[in-house]
Amino acid sequence: MTATEIADAVRAGTTTARQVVEEHLAAIAARDPELHAFNLVTGDEARAAADAVDLAVANGQDPGPLAGVPVALKDNMCTRGIPTTCGSKILDGWLPPYDATVVQRIAAAGGVIVGKTNLDEFAMGSSTENSAFGPTRNPHDITRVPGGSSGGSAASVAAGFAPLAIGSDTGGSIRQPASLCGVVGMKPTYGLVSRYGLVAFASSLDQIGPFSTTVEDAATLLEVIAGHDSRDSTSLAQPAPPVRQEVTKGIEGLRVGVVRELLTGCEPDVAARLHEAADALSAAGAKVDDATVPAAVYGVSAYYLIAPAEASSNLARYDGVRYGLRVDGADITAMYGATRAAGFGAEVKRRIMLGTYALSAGYYDAYYGQAQRTRTLIIRDFDAAYENFDVLLSPTSPTTAFEFGAKADPLTMYLSDVCTIPCNLSGQPAISVPFGTDGAGLPVGVQVMAPALGEQVLFRVAAAVQRAAP
Repeated sequence: MTATEIADAVRAGTTTARQVVEEHLAAIAARDPELHAFNLVTGDEARAAADAVDLAVANGQDPGPLAGVPVALKDNMCTRGIPTTCGSKILDGWLPPYDATVVQRIAAAGGVIVGKTNLDEFAMGSSTENSAFGPTRNPHDITRVPGGSSGGSAASVAAGFAPLAIGSDTGGSIRQPASLCGVVGMKPTYGLVSRYGLVAFASSLDQIGPFSTTVEDAATLLEVIAGHDSRDSTSLAQPAPPVRQEVTKGIEGLRVGVVRELLTGCEPDVAARLHEAADALSAAGAKVDDATVPAAVYGVSAYYLIAPAEASSNLARYDGVRYGLRVDGADITAMYGATRAAGFGAEVKRRIMLGTYALSAGYYDAYYGQAQRTRTLIIRDFDAAYENFDVLLSPTSPTTAFEFGAKADPLTMYLSDVCTIPCNLSGQPAISVPFGTDGAGLPVGVQVMAPALGEQVLFRVAAAVQRAAP
């Protein structure tokens, strides 16, 4: 059942939230030891939340749009009194004293969080191989990665552990694993969803968004979590646009541009699925043509200066003094060094050093400043493209799911996000929708992009892609 069907059934009394949760907890117990989608399963808390939903239904109350729906939560979002690890040893034993805004909103809508999902450490990676607690495996082929950094969330939905999941997307960390796992994954406009309670990686890029099996379910979850939050200074001070109503609308007359720069380097099967999706949209009444976003080719270069620079600042708070891991030393400087050496993994250390170097005296303008100027060019080129098109289309990932260890070289791994990074730099929304498979039967995702706050047209086109999918 989809999330929408579950919520309808729970509200109608044809099933109970407790029964739904028990079924999903049983599925997790049966297969998660093989996949490792979860760092922590919160079975007791989920049962209590489900019972509260059932009590509300019995009393004639509407529990909300997610009534009794299990939700998996990426383990970089704060949950009061429940461990939040960010996939890192340095947060060993930390119990947040508060819930993230998205956690509060899911609970208020009747959703039931069933656990915290695995991720690349501090959301830094594209394969979930960088977690301090071991990798997550792709449900379609356990010899392959699920993508990252939200690999656990994507795998949990693909495996049927939860109809919905929450991830964070800094450079593609929702959309890329959604593509590799064959599910829907969406990054909203920057500021549309509160980041309060999300452990920061790169604050000008991070955004929280939904995973689901259908576009309609993603729209439902987005409506629940979106909207202004005074506790997040970057939260947009305006109501979130309604999007669920858009999924049943047609796309007659909409202008769709296929971004030629984001096809470079894609596997032939991935490119073929994209062109088939474009043809399907044309057959559904859209006007499809080639589009160009010239500066997008510099996205990876700019991102891997901006994101590590912000990370080097954000991760300075993990010092062994206030919370988390502490390794004692002869003095405070030695304690800092020992704690961070033991607590951070190789990829996190790499990005901290890269970011600190980019911000250092004598190099700031040549590296960080130049990357920010490039970011402005990317924004301008997207704006120019949207003068001619309502939405843009590209592959989500240049490849399908790859084998563990296949991209051990950091640069090769970084190029996994070449199609997704530009929308993080521009702050604009994008969604990955499954569209067929490659020759090996592995899922392929098609990415739909829209202007800032263009979620309504984004979901219209995403639903059309889903309807046309093989």
